[in-house]
Amino acid sequence: MEKQPILRIQGYTKVYGEGKKAADNVTLTVESGDIYGFIGHNGAGKSTTIRAVVGVLDFTEGEIFIDGHSVKKEPMECKQVTAYIPDNPDLYENLTGIQYLNFIADVFRIDEKKRESNIKEYADKFEITEALGNLISSYSHGMKQKLAIISALIHEPKLMVLDEPFVGLDPKAAFILKQIMHEKCEKGMAVFFSTHVLDVAEKLCNKVAIIKQGKIIDSGAMGDVVGNQSLEEVFLEVQDEES
Repeated sequence: MEKQPILRIQGYTKVYGEGKKAADNVTLTVESGDIYGFIGHNGAGKSTTIRAVVGVLDFTEGEIFIDGHSVKKEPMECKQVTAYIPDNPDLYENLTGIQYLNFIADVFRIDEKKRESNIKEYADKFEITEALGNLISSYSHGMKQKLAIISALIHEPKLMVLDEPFVGLDPKAAFILKQIMHEKCEKGMAVFFSTHVLDVAEKLCNKVAIIKQGKIIDSGAMGDVVGNQSLEEVFLEVQDEES
């Protein structure tokens, strides 16, 4: 399968009020089939960049393309092929789980047969089928996270963007999410996700970028970035060198 660029971030810069650069000339490319890890300390610029990719935050400079479409100029085309899971999903708590999933399926105009089969597949995998009739307000944090993941997969996106996706998931759910990432990426989807769980990133990702104080310090194929060290060792070295 020939790889296509699904996400291109070119010189993305975000400056807040007093000249603080939350993101400084961030440039990277995520291709179809990539599971791309985005790592850095809290406040390094991960969430700022991710929120710009999904159209939540504006730009000071630069451009972001998803599947060849500009996030600035063609936001609807970008959103149609993207799924976003924030680190703390904000769901409609007065809906039941199934009402919420059907609402998302309506937004993306997913036909009844396809939505039913996708909901059944993922709700069974994440073991929340029996809870889908309950109000979301009664869900635990982990169940809300599972529901958000199912809602992200329902329209079979080309790009999945996740901010700290494993926080709040039990070990079995985390394992299932990793399996799904692998399966989908083998079929051409791309995943771009932030994490501070470095051993998970090292095992899961084929590419990685390390961000510090808004700047990309190192990026590329996992083997090239890590060499004969662990990702944790490389990450800590980069942090020390730049301090």
